[in-house]
Amino acid sequence: MAHILVVEDDTLIREMLETRFTHFGFNVTTAADGIQALLLGRSTRPDVIVMDMGLPKLNGWQATQRLRARQETATIPIIALTAYAMDDDRKRALHIGCDAFEPKPINFTSLLNTIHRLLAH
Repeated sequence: MAHILVVEDDTLIREMLETRFTHFGFNVTTAADGIQALLLGRSTRPDVIVMDMGLPKLNGWQATQRLRARQETATIPIIALTAYAMDDDRKRALHIGCDAFEPKPINFTSLLNTIHRLLAH
């Protein structure tokens, strides 16, 4: 069973994603800010990280760059999940190391398909 780290500061969105991913058979760990994302990324070694970009303490852009800089987390696929949905935001997310980009509001089917695609590699 694949393990997903969901990093989202909005409690309702975080809980919804956890519930839906669990329903589809994933193990889920959640984090509410970028600092927790770094700690849980290193300690739980998830198969995929779903990373909100607008996080407190350490934003998702910074957290992604730091995860990419560490050997033990450098290859974990990261999906940017963000309301910053302009083309420049997509380019920025991919440039800093995200493997995919999913805009908000969340299209769960698209997000799930992206996760399956990343896990297949």
